[in-house]
Amino acid sequence: MIDELLKFNKDFVKGKAYEKYRTDKYPDKKIAIVTCMDTRLVELIPASLGLKNGDVKMIKNAGGTITHPFGSVMRSLLVAVYELGVEEVMIIGHTDCGAQHMDCKEMLCHMKERGVSEDTIAEVRYFNIDLDGWLSGFDDVEHAVRGSVRLVKRHPLVPENIIVRGFIIDSVTGELTEVRNCD
Repeated sequence: MIDELLKFNKDFVKGKAYEKYRTDKYPDKKIAIVTCMDTRLVELIPASLGLKNGDVKMIKNAGGTITHPFGSVMRSLLVAVYELGVEEVMIIGHTDCGAQHMDCKEMLCHMKERGVSEDTIAEVRYFNIDLDGWLSGFDDVEHAVRGSVRLVKRHPLVPENIIVRGFIIDSVTGELTEVRNCD
């Protein structure tokens, strides 16, 4: 499958199809969006918000949540704010999220089925990695969005003038609903 993508890429570059996507690294709308990596959202979010290439910084992960104040998502947001001119942040969760109700025990079983040994899992736990928390999902998408918004708003390295708002997008229709009471 990757080889098919590489073949397409070779033709894409050769035909200069990239020309219509040219932009620079600074988001035109000065917005960063944190959202889920769900395949349904790849084109739905830009289409439902009227975004084109270069408009926003899009940061994606499982669940579209910020789970650690000094993890890679917060680092990306800080780079977006301080290096790339972002002034507003949208946290966008979605309906029917795969990370919702994700279960650590089930994921660990899948890992073992794919060849990860008990010893390796024990070693990870030995180094004080909270696998149960790290590999678990959330029960309520609204609560998860609210928590991520609060984390960004209260983060000691985020300037007070950054606007941070939370939303839930319908995975089918693209309708956005704002999550209130995030303070």
